[in-house]
Amino acid sequence: MAHKLENYVLGNWIAGDGDGQALYNAVTGDTLAYATTKGLNNVDILNYARKVGNPALRKMTFQDRGLMLKALALHLQKHLDKFYTTSYQTGATKADSWVDIEGGIGNLFANASLRRKFPDTSYCLDGEAHILSKKGSFMGHHLLIPKEGVAVHINAFNFPVWGMLEKIAVNLLAGMPAVVKPATVTSFLAEAVVREIIASGILPAGALQLLCGSAGDLLDHTMSQDVVTFTGSASTGLMLKSNKTILAENVPFNMEADSLNSIVLGADVTPDMPEWDIFVKEVRKEMTTKCGQKCTAVRRIFVPENRLEEMQAALSKALAQTVIGNPLNEKVRMGSLAGKTQQSEVKMQVQKLLTASQLVYGSMNSVELIDADATKGSFMSPLLMLNEHPFDAVATHEVEAFGPVSTLMPYKNMDEAIALPKLGKGSLCSTIVTADPKIATDYVIGAGMYHGRVLVLNNECAKESTGHGSPLPLLVHGGPGRAGGGEEMGGMRGVKHYMQRLAIQGSPSMVTAISGQYQQNAKGNVDGIHPFKKMFEDLKIGDQIVTEKRVITSEDIDKFADLSGDHFYAHMKDTNFEDTMFTHQVAHGYFIMSVAAGLFVDSYHINPVLLNYGIDELRFTKPVYPGTSVYVRFSCKEKIQQETKDENDIPKGIVKWLVEIFDETDEPLVGIATILTMVKMKA
Repeated sequence: MAHKLENYVLGNWIAGDGDGQALYNAVTGDTLAYATTKGLNNVDILNYARKVGNPALRKMTFQDRGLMLKALALHLQKHLDKFYTTSYQTGATKADSWVDIEGGIGNLFANASLRRKFPDTSYCLDGEAHILSKKGSFMGHHLLIPKEGVAVHINAFNFPVWGMLEKIAVNLLAGMPAVVKPATVTSFLAEAVVREIIASGILPAGALQLLCGSAGDLLDHTMSQDVVTFTGSASTGLMLKSNKTILAENVPFNMEADSLNSIVLGADVTPDMPEWDIFVKEVRKEMTTKCGQKCTAVRRIFVPENRLEEMQAALSKALAQTVIGNPLNEKVRMGSLAGKTQQSEVKMQVQKLLTASQLVYGSMNSVELIDADATKGSFMSPLLMLNEHPFDAVATHEVEAFGPVSTLMPYKNMDEAIALPKLGKGSLCSTIVTADPKIATDYVIGAGMYHGRVLVLNNECAKESTGHGSPLPLLVHGGPGRAGGGEEMGGMRGVKHYMQRLAIQGSPSMVTAISGQYQQNAKGNVDGIHPFKKMFEDLKIGDQIVTEKRVITSEDIDKFADLSGDHFYAHMKDTNFEDTMFTHQVAHGYFIMSVAAGLFVDSYHINPVLLNYGIDELRFTKPVYPGTSVYVRFSCKEKIQQETKDENDIPKGIVKWLVEIFDETDEPLVGIATILTMVKMKA
């Protein structure tokens, strides 16, 4: 029985006024629900996020937020059956739903793990420090601080779970709340997921709100501290991006628009090569997954002109093997479009494509189904078009049919293979299938500026490749031109979209105090207690020791050469140094680092340091000759608390230490590094 969807706003589930828009089962045509936001006050909704959700998230550190995402992902995994049952009603098969549901939850896990790249603070430094004075007492850096606003996400209908979770994972990690407005036609699935998110109690109040229905005047009330993201058609995106408030307030607007993505078969590939079958399989998958309703789906297929007929036959044969029908049937490999409106829209766009192409596989008006009624459901046959004159018949590069539709086209040479995808004026993704590194390089460099991502696919990576149409949390998703000109996800890059970057200038000690990360030349804390004797909680940023000196001898260098096996000529005292960079025997850099460890390590008693597990940014900046005295300034640079894995795990944190190695001249440095240790906690 159809019910009215509720909106989650102001901390409550609230139904809008009136009947609202009817939402249908895409397979059976039955009415599932009604959705409306009528009667809701968007000013109150946005202010609730800014005044309640934002302060709560800003108080949390990156580590807190990351663990929150992990807990949320684990919670949602317990309700997969419920989500899959609802997802089938959108026309999605089990495989389609897996990408949407578990792919979305995977984004939560990926961003939760990303916390390890951030400090245990609510804000962070960005990039490298810059010394701005001769003696090092004045410096500059960049800082990233969570914005004080709200992330407004206006999402597309094709991925109601993935589209929502991949965005909120990033803004929540950054410390911003979100208002999510899914496309109304599939909002019933987004609502089902949000109900579980809210029921979990994992997110602080105001961190997430949901609007099932029209956005109304939502964008009219955005402010400069807010961020708006949009996924959908380029025309709708342009309309929203042109909102007078968005323009007047300079509200950041990130658009990811549907685009005419392409796949290119390299001229080196022949039908007897594995890359030929890989190409055919990839095209079929891109045309039929989610019934072609993907912003990354392949819309244009480019092959060498001497392979056109063979490829047309191969693609037609592959598409003919696709079983279409009720996604609940285990034999079905392609379900339906999301609704009758989408079905009509796709057919209308195909009519435009037919002005430039001919239909060589599939039917506009009939489709063979299993366990489904074509008159009730929103089913459609895969349609393969052929455009034999792609430079002249340009509709193929201008019109997108957002369904199981793609156009096959020939190219004569590499220049054309690069030029033709560019006619789409910007896409989210392109794929080149080739076994030839030169063809791959020429294509990536020649066409890359028109795509947000390029997949180079061949037999080496095909089995483990995530495929043309799979954006990944750690890589940017977006594209230039028609694709919207924005980007989302991308690991740490994505988090920065929701933070304000500002330059800070001052003394190293002040920048240390502000950032929570020790800066070179800052005043250290010297209290007479070796830092290695302190528990994690007792360590302070800037805790420091300056070691005794040690004289480096020729015998030391010889012994290290014999012990390590490193007999590079510069370390041998009998070398003729006339045409080298050195005057005589020089110490190994790694020997100097080992000496440094011997100077700063408190090594004779068990202490809270559990282990040393790495060195970052190690540099040898000045040669050390026999007779040189070296010493170390050793400073606590950064602390990050670790979560315990189980009751048997030792409570601990990661401590980063700045190691500065000097000789008797005190400047410049002999070497510099950051070492990482695990340090025991009290509790």
